[in-house]
Amino acid sequence: MRPLLALLSGGLLCLAFPTFDVWVAAPVALALLALALTGARARAGFGLGLLAGLAFFVPTLQWSGIYVGDLPWLALATLQALFFALAGLGYAWLTRAGRVRPVVFALVWVVAEGLRARAPYGGFPWLKLAFGQADAPFGRLVALGGPPFVAFVIALSAGLLALAVHAVTSRRGGMPLTRVVLAPLLAVGLGAAGLLVPLPTDGPTAQFLGVQGNVPRPGLDFNAERRMVLDNHVRATYQALQDVAAGRAPHPDLIVWPENASDIDPLRNADAKAEILATVQAAQAPLILGGLLEEPPGHVSNVSLLFEPGKGNTDRYVKRHPVPFAEYIPDRAFFRILSKEVDLVARDFVAGDKVGLFTIHPSDAPEIRAGLAICFEVAYDDIMLDAVRAGANVLVVQTNNATFGFTAESPQQLAISRIRAMEFGRSVVHVSTVGQSALITPDGTAHQVTSLFTQAVVRGALPLRTQTTLATRVGQVPEWVAAGALLLVVVGSFVQGRRRPHGTDGTSATSVTRTGTKDGDGDDES
Repeated sequence: MRPLLALLSGGLLCLAFPTFDVWVAAPVALALLALALTGARARAGFGLGLLAGLAFFVPTLQWSGIYVGDLPWLALATLQALFFALAGLGYAWLTRAGRVRPVVFALVWVVAEGLRARAPYGGFPWLKLAFGQADAPFGRLVALGGPPFVAFVIALSAGLLALAVHAVTSRRGGMPLTRVVLAPLLAVGLGAAGLLVPLPTDGPTAQFLGVQGNVPRPGLDFNAERRMVLDNHVRATYQALQDVAAGRAPHPDLIVWPENASDIDPLRNADAKAEILATVQAAQAPLILGGLLEEPPGHVSNVSLLFEPGKGNTDRYVKRHPVPFAEYIPDRAFFRILSKEVDLVARDFVAGDKVGLFTIHPSDAPEIRAGLAICFEVAYDDIMLDAVRAGANVLVVQTNNATFGFTAESPQQLAISRIRAMEFGRSVVHVSTVGQSALITPDGTAHQVTSLFTQAVVRGALPLRTQTTLATRVGQVPEWVAAGALLLVVVGSFVQGRRRPHGTDGTSATSVTRTGTKDGDGDDES
């Protein structure tokens, strides 16, 4: 019964994320997981967590192997599932007496997500629980304490649901009827609480133009034809400017091209630079574009570059968190022993060390302070928080989804940008080479969402807000509070266990003899 519950939990959790977007599946899935783990032995908890993790990550990360094969996809999914396994081990050990502990379950979940977001090699926070809640009342809570707080509330709600089910189905019973009824009511109340969180969208505005130029073909060789990707973005921008000249669209205060919009180094190739400068001059508006620089020697830099009319390239941001095994190979000598394929990444990308913030002074609009994130960086809490704390009044997310084909990766990423808009109270210009692109208001609403592998533009006025949300002010404090609280729970449980002289798993030798099994291990097996 427990393995079945674990598998159902992981499979059901898939439905909470794009492209299914059934957000209510998250608390139900976690309730099933809590029921599967409560009262299990610690080793069984590890296995159950691993089952749930595989059932979740294998399908939701399917896009990671679309062009590179099954091995990287399954390796990534298994690595992520191991964090579910650690959570399962921890929660099972803390509930070895056979009682559902909703708060403990929530703490374990938040800490496990925090570990997954940091290790190994800087972590992989993709598919955090909050990132599937952009359309849910739960999602609005992100403005109060960031993704960790959303995860805590969802997991707590799930624990309360599990508590009620466990009380009804347990052969021991013992929970008063009022508590059986109140637990699910409280879970529903926690879910609805997000509706009370304000997400204002007022403020002075600026006009943005995001250009999705498209690529010649999907896949790893999207840029095989020299300068074709750059030419696509130049062409799409000129077409958009025709609407401006004809009075059908407002003049942009800032133009944004996506990651890798220039498929050759725009600072070392005169023809590429000339095309960019001519486009900026024709638009009479600053341009933020993504490109790859052939520097430092022997390496590559993934950058955002700011070009301004009459000034040329005036600022740059180097991606702070290159993707391991995609943009660089960590411990290359070791991993070469396992696979020669690591040398397909011939030159490692270097990591930048400065927060991404471009300051732009339009002639007839308020100052734009654009906080930058390149591709997967949008999923890292610290990178986005640093940009807002540095003074960003709008966020710019540039991404290249050409290497993931027609998969859920693009909508998953757009959902993260929507959560970031709510978290920080900032508009987001989310622009991809191939889609999905959108303009996102600070309430998380995505406007003009584009289709995949089409040439398109998104344009319009977005508010430039400077007010800070509570989540911005507290930063990562909720996550560290959860870690501290869980540590106290673990220490307390360990001390309590040491004080029981006879039995194990929180029982006495008498109860083991009487029931023929350890309390909590046998009661919920069926």
